Amino acid sequence: MLHIVLVEPEIPQNTGNIARTAAAIGARLHIVNPTLFEISDRTARRAGLDYWQYLDLEMHDNLDAFLEKYGEEQLFFVETGTETVYSDVQFPAEPFLVFGKETKGLPASLLSSGIGTTVTIPVLPHIRSLNLSNAVAVVAYEVVRQRGLG
Repeated sequence: MLHIVLVEPEIPQNTGNIARTAAAIGARLHIVNPTLFEISDRTARRAGLDYWQYLDLEMHDNLDAFLEKYGEEQLFFVETGTETVYSDVQFPAEPFLVFGKETKGLPASLLSSGIGTTVTIPVLPHIRSLNLSNAVAVVAYEVVRQRGLG
């Protein structure tokens, strides 16, 4: 199973779009609190409303709680400015794709912790990054491409 992990997401529409992508490919969506919105908020669900009942969702109180449960798994931190391009990675059977909050990305302490592999999505030098929901779709569908859907 593919796992998509959102650490402290800030924009409900992005989370809704990501939920729809996760449901469409059969991935488990992990949301790591705190968030700036309620997950039951209709704005979070709007983008994926027709698919919400198909979503495999797991909530975590905070990053420490997530790492306590899944820190030994194969974690892939998707972050800007790293050298390993996501498409150069052969993803394992059960990868955890970990994405940070829209405004700050992942905590530096996590990236320097020695756990996980950091990967990037290449963009032109004058572009900071992709929208979070687009970034999730790009990397998640690379995993789907590598192993096929279903």
